[in-house]
Amino acid sequence: MSRIIVVGAGVGGLSAALRLQALGHRVTVLEQSADLGGKLGVVERDGFRFDTGPSLVTMPHVLADLFSAAGADLDDVLPLSRLDIAARYRFPDGTRLDLPGELSAIPDALDATLGTGAGAQWAGFTQRAQSIWDLTNEVFLESPLGVRDMLRRTRPADIATIAPWRSLRGLGRTYLTDPRLQMLLDRYATYTGSDPRRAPAALASVPWAEQAWGSWYVPGGLGRIATAIHDRLVVLGGEVHTECEVTELVVDSNDRVVGVRDADGVTRNADVIVANADAAEVYGRLLQTWTARRMASRIRRSTPSLSGFVLLLGLDDPPKDQSHHHILFAEDYDAEFDGVFGRRGRTRPVPRPTVYISAPDDPQIVPGPSTGSWFVLVNAARHDPRTGVDWDTPGLASSYADQVLSVMADRGLDIRDHIRHRTVLTPADLECRTMTPGGSIYGSSSNGACAAFLRPANASPVPGLYLVGGSAHPGGGLPLVMLSAKIVAGLIGPA
Repeated sequence: MSRIIVVGAGVGGLSAALRLQALGHRVTVLEQSADLGGKLGVVERDGFRFDTGPSLVTMPHVLADLFSAAGADLDDVLPLSRLDIAARYRFPDGTRLDLPGELSAIPDALDATLGTGAGAQWAGFTQRAQSIWDLTNEVFLESPLGVRDMLRRTRPADIATIAPWRSLRGLGRTYLTDPRLQMLLDRYATYTGSDPRRAPAALASVPWAEQAWGSWYVPGGLGRIATAIHDRLVVLGGEVHTECEVTELVVDSNDRVVGVRDADGVTRNADVIVANADAAEVYGRLLQTWTARRMASRIRRSTPSLSGFVLLLGLDDPPKDQSHHHILFAEDYDAEFDGVFGRRGRTRPVPRPTVYISAPDDPQIVPGPSTGSWFVLVNAARHDPRTGVDWDTPGLASSYADQVLSVMADRGLDIRDHIRHRTVLTPADLECRTMTPGGSIYGSSSNGACAAFLRPANASPVPGLYLVGGSAHPGGGLPLVMLSAKIVAGLIGPA
């Protein structure tokens, strides 16, 4: 039996801990916050309950596989609810599309809303996207990062299908002529914190995976996912300590990681360390070795992912007929990406951003009838007081929140007179709460053909250390961080 310490109780860390405990190791999780879940946060206020991170479950079989590995059935510990409408999209021309949650129903819905032929365009694109998924899922998403292995297992014809030299937008426009379909596809690049003009065509697999397995919700809020993983871990004998900040990874004379030191100066020894902290923090602050400095320099060369500006709105008498997920597209999507990534000068708050609303019809998250707990998110530049946006500038958060609400009203969703209270979370708040540099949601972005291979590997070049979570391979988002945990558990193996 090996002693394993997991640093961080995000979903990736908890998932790795659960798998490793089930494999017979003695696992302890140390979390600097008082709460579990990392970016899968929860805020409660006056009877309103808000998820502050992911608001959608995709690829639910990944979650089911996690609990199965720990001897539990997902339906017994965490029932899920499938959404009939995956999302409602409002385009700049005023068109409103209710996208079905069943893949087979999407072409007819597109034809009915966008005009005859739109469904065939999307179906042609998703056929290519499925081919990309089939070629990349096992060799990339479910395996340790290895360029040589990927090249050995990929035929020239497969490379042509994946088209690593093309951007997501470039690939999409060979199939999609309707600008609304192009905008719909661009949206999926933001699921990895990226710019569709620079993100690789391989991200076409993202919309296919979402639509193939459907969109799901956890009654009571997605924060219950972290709680359920934690509870199963404890049942199997694992330990979780909150409010325990790790300030250093301890190495021996051979530069092998052999333990951790916390903020109180207490050292805990371990045979293996699994870091569910941001990779930039791990190599830039927690480790002080030559190899760590080299890895930190490599991470700095990558493009950080976008962040998010969030409003948590407690509403009275919210609008009727509101979709669970609602996207109000920007009039100028390229201007949004320019502002977020600073492509044409410094990053800046986007004046009229795309607005995402999660408005669950769930009595478990509201204080009573005729109330609503709404999560509102816009893409935002990371917190960067030195060369970009300083989200701690006095008055900026409040004024920008007002601006976002005004944009929503301009696009037909005016809720300003229904707000009982609001809580604003900026990229600076995200940085502080999760110790993520700049509040970048996904660590590094997928901007560029080689971006995926610049993402830190799960097996660190520093002996005794493994990385799990959104800033490590294979990337961010609930299913990917759980796949990251599965990869790490496979690398470490049974006790």
